[in-house]
Amino acid sequence: MQFYKKTRSGPLTGLGKILIKLILLSIVLFIGIILIDKIDFPAPNKKIEKIIPNENLRIVK
Repeated sequence: MQFYKKTRSGPLTGLGKILIKLILLSIVLFIGIILIDKIDFPAPNKKIEKIIPNENLRIVK
């Protein structure tokens, strides 16, 4: 059995592969943000207000 050493680099170097992965990741994130933005989350109709009596408040120094 004879060993074969690959001396020619492929069409993409290490930097090229990293750039392609970063571009694909940014495209997926961009599409995800657009899809999340399309969802219409319900908002509360009335204002939520709670009255806190003064006796429960403490002054911290």
